Amino acid sequence: MYDVVIVRYGELALKSPGVRNLYERVLVRNLEAMLKQENISFSRVYREWGRIFIESDDPAAAKAAADVFGVVSASSAAKVEADIDVAAKVCADIGADRIKDGESFGIRARRSGKTGLSSTDIGRLCGDAVWGRLESLGRTPKVDLSDPDREIFVEMRQNRAYVFTDIVKGVGGLPLGTQGKMIVLMSGGIDSPVAAWLMMRRGVKIIPVYANNEPFAEESAHERARKCVEVLQRWSPADRIKMYDVPHGKNLDTIIKKCNEKNTCLLCKRTMYRMAYEIMKKEGADGIVTGSSIGQVASQTAANMHAEIYGLGIPLYHPLIGLDKTEIIDLARRIGTYDVSIMPTSGCGAVPARPEINAAFDLIVREEEKLDIEEMVMDAVTNARSFFIGDE
Repeated sequence: MYDVVIVRYGELALKSPGVRNLYERVLVRNLEAMLKQENISFSRVYREWGRIFIESDDPAAAKAAADVFGVVSASSAAKVEADIDVAAKVCADIGADRIKDGESFGIRARRSGKTGLSSTDIGRLCGDAVWGRLESLGRTPKVDLSDPDREIFVEMRQNRAYVFTDIVKGVGGLPLGTQGKMIVLMSGGIDSPVAAWLMMRRGVKIIPVYANNEPFAEESAHERARKCVEVLQRWSPADRIKMYDVPHGKNLDTIIKKCNEKNTCLLCKRTMYRMAYEIMKKEGADGIVTGSSIGQVASQTAANMHAEIYGLGIPLYHPLIGLDKTEIIDLARRIGTYDVSIMPTSGCGAVPARPEINAAFDLIVREEEKLDIEEMVMDAVTNARSFFIGDE
């Protein structure tokens, strides 16, 4: 019975006409790509005012659409003539199929444009049709508009009417690709993939950068980071994700030999920011994203985060800054990266026993004077390896 998917969006509707038109076109492109990626058959994706529609009778189409950034909700629906009698009959057919004896039902009606009927009229007439059909089947109908056992939705537009029973909640946000691109420092732990996903949800294309700490980290750490990006690739069906593997072990070795041991993590992070900034310029990106959450680990105290960036002038984004670990883990599970992120690895062997937790704002600037930092950064970036996910 269901032959179309209604796709609803939220904040796109608040944009100016030109911006809204652009964002809708990007959203249509991303929807088509997601449907193809999930091997869901469809004939076309098209726009009408306030809605996007997918012509498909595949039951999985609504769920796939709901996983596209920018989509607030999606529903598989029966598309019929914009005629109340036709819509009411479809409601009655659905009611006969879904409403058991003794269950209550409610009609949720809305209209768009001039249909000649109010939402109340539509709800009453469709409800009468369902009631009559249930009685004819020997069932005892009950109406409950507050908390019914079953709901039937009717959306009457000027040219078509749509009848459906389920609403799949979408991920929301903005269509991916409408807000430029950014570098993401990707460790492969729980936090950085979630930070990347949250920025993708705001329409940002990501370029993950993995700082390879070998010999202070095992190959399994690199494998974990790559697998996290593979999961994120599923959320970016229209564009392949490009990833960088930057050699950072040599930098760490120099930092350990020449600087105060307790400042190793801060110098490491600052050097990663510098490397990411060079890649950002090379890729024409607009910022750098981290998985930092205030106070979560020693290097992420407010004082240390200030010291890490003091004097750099690099555009940094910390989407997890106010979240606690439980909230981040819940998101990781929702996204699909959690099981990958907890894969066993030995961790970084360069972490000092007693790291600095309350650095003076200019401490790391003074520590950097012991290093030929520009040469270190450029050597690492020059020897970085880039690849598209799926090409390895």
